[in-house]
Amino acid sequence: MTEPCASEQPCASEQPCASEEREPTILERVGGVSGLVLAAVPTFAYVIVDAVAGLTAAVVIALVVSLGLVAMRRLRNEPIQPAVSGLIGVGLAAGIAYVTGSADNYFLPGIWISLLCAIACTVSVLVRRPVVGVIWNLLRSSGPDPNWRTDTTAVRAFDIATLALVALFGARFVVQQWLYDGGQTGWLAVARIGMGYPLLGIALLVVFWAVRRANAKEARE
Repeated sequence: MTEPCASEQPCASEQPCASEEREPTILERVGGVSGLVLAAVPTFAYVIVDAVAGLTAAVVIALVVSLGLVAMRRLRNEPIQPAVSGLIGVGLAAGIAYVTGSADNYFLPGIWISLLCAIACTVSVLVRRPVVGVIWNLLRSSGPDPNWRTDTTAVRAFDIATLALVALFGARFVVQQWLYDGGQTGWLAVARIGMGYPLLGIALLVVFWAVRRANAKEARE
């Protein structure tokens, strides 16, 4: 009698595939906790070098540090998109600071982007097209639904989630504009970092709740 081959592999249906891919979390997309910490380094380097060696040196160091983060992620075979986005942001901010000759102006792009985002989110709620709902409708697995706004329960949840973003961007603008007007460069750096990913994480919890509520209602129908 022929014996079964010892090297025969179990059927794929009997053994789950260990290499099955899963969707990366938001934290993983930005490089994990280490990615969040490293993202703050160019800003702190800018403030410290500006205090010690002046604006020009601070601009150069901030750009060099940002480039170094891109290279490091490349060498570690990690996604470089977060670092590249950070480099673009630092380049824009540093360029404005250098051209205007004011160290505080490094923070101006972030301050005004926060204001514009707060206004855009507020308008979207007022016109009954909350931005969180618009994005959800575009990304839904069953395809966009032109009549999604007729679901009052989902729209109300998306209103709440969008207003959470209004609170986030509005708080960023008010606090950082106040510090900017007072010339508090050091505290501006602290506020920019502290009101960045930590507050965004809280707002995304509300967004996640709204999306789950809309998806659950859609699944019941």
